[in-house]
Amino acid sequence: MNQNNNYSSNQRPQRYNNRGGQQNRGGQQQQHQQYQNQHQDQQDDNDKSKSQHRRTVDYFTPLGKYMIDKTVFNRRKRQPTGKIRPEMSFLTHLLPPNNEQPVVFDIATKFVHVSTNKSKHAINAIKWTPDARRVLVSSYSGEFTLWNGLTFNFESIMQAHDAPICALEYSHNGEWLISSDKNGCIKFWQPNFNNVNILNKAHDNAIEDLIFSPNDSKFVSCSDDQSLKIWNFATAQEERILKGHHWDVKCADWHSSLGLIVSGSKDNLVKFWDPRDAKCITTLHDFKHTIITTKFQKTGNERLLAATSKDHSTRIFDIRTMKSLTVIKSNNDFDMPALTWHPIHSSALTIGSYDGSLMTYNLSRDIQKDIILSSSGTGTNSGDGVKHTPSVIPLHKIPHAHDKAINTIEYHPLGHVLCTAGADKSMRFWCRARPNDLHGFKDSAYTGESWSERQQGFAVKDLDLGGNGGAITSNGNEERKPADKKVMGNLPGLGGLPGFTGIPGLG
Repeated sequence: MNQNNNYSSNQRPQRYNNRGGQQNRGGQQQQHQQYQNQHQDQQDDNDKSKSQHRRTVDYFTPLGKYMIDKTVFNRRKRQPTGKIRPEMSFLTHLLPPNNEQPVVFDIATKFVHVSTNKSKHAINAIKWTPDARRVLVSSYSGEFTLWNGLTFNFESIMQAHDAPICALEYSHNGEWLISSDKNGCIKFWQPNFNNVNILNKAHDNAIEDLIFSPNDSKFVSCSDDQSLKIWNFATAQEERILKGHHWDVKCADWHSSLGLIVSGSKDNLVKFWDPRDAKCITTLHDFKHTIITTKFQKTGNERLLAATSKDHSTRIFDIRTMKSLTVIKSNNDFDMPALTWHPIHSSALTIGSYDGSLMTYNLSRDIQKDIILSSSGTGTNSGDGVKHTPSVIPLHKIPHAHDKAINTIEYHPLGHVLCTAGADKSMRFWCRARPNDLHGFKDSAYTGESWSERQQGFAVKDLDLGGNGGAITSNGNEERKPADKKVMGNLPGLGGLPGFTGIPGLG
């Protein structure tokens, strides 16, 4: 009996230990299964992230379509393809920007992508690289950031200056880049961003703008020390000093085919200079505040000059008569610090405002076309060539393109993509509209809603629909089905409003 009792007592703990081992093994299997499930979920998330395609703007199809229309059909004298119709399937028939199609076809109206650095700083200057595949961004921290111009992803970043960068300029042959900063320093770069020369004290104060001459042998710099300087690019030596402004010189430009330099200053004056003898040719007194930007017309007749000022106006001048042709006034009394001409359409002018809005104007509606487009002839049909209109209306406006002021604007050389940057520390890409895009004007750039507000709006919309759903009409507006009044009327205490019962004082 004792042996049997001992045997049973010895075996009983062993049986309990086996149970505990089975429980431990079961817990380990459960943990292993949980780990496998978590690993599978992570792998599924990675697969989803890999399957998400980055947005891009395809310009290969329009170029191929353009080459077919220009070569095959013309050579064989066949009838060209039909025109684009307001249907999304005709997107493949959209040709690249060219002078044969209306300006409204080639203006940037649709938001594509926003690019921001991890360390956010205000952006003063951006430039497309000579191969037009990337965008070079200079920030207030003195860094160069390179972004891909096709898929808009980040590529590289480097510390270029010790002070905020004010200006960038590529040479016309695409072999050199120059940059300037707030300390009056100018640096010479190769396309691979190899720094080959430094002018530490090119000016005593900040250098606001840099422009190459048409043959790239010289460049001009303007500074807050009230002067402009013409430099020999090969020797990096100062050749001439242009003096005549009485305050900070904020902008400059060199005409693409004439020996003519224009400058704008804080003394409210626009001056034209002869770069050969460093003399001032003439002075324009049309503005009442600081000149922010001056740009010569790059295509067409190359006869116009656009200048913006802090008096909330932009003026278009005829450089042959030195007269103002038209005035663009800000509707909301904001400055317009950014300005650029369209690279293809000589009558299209894009302006960025201090409140973050982006406007595009078609000057052919306010100025005679022979002044803008003609490549020969100096006369006009009327005395001043101006169609006297009460105000210049923009061809298109994006009211909320940026959250803060737009500092710089650059078109892609083909003209199909527009890049903007400013004080909100971000760079944004815009492209041409698609045919019959129902949601083209429901973007936050037009509505002004932030991402969180849009999410709240979607949630409220789902609650308001109440299972009835909504439909999109042919004009793109969402049509909601009315809620059932009987259901709402049965709620207690809701009776003052139509379909409600019970709230006192709302009868």
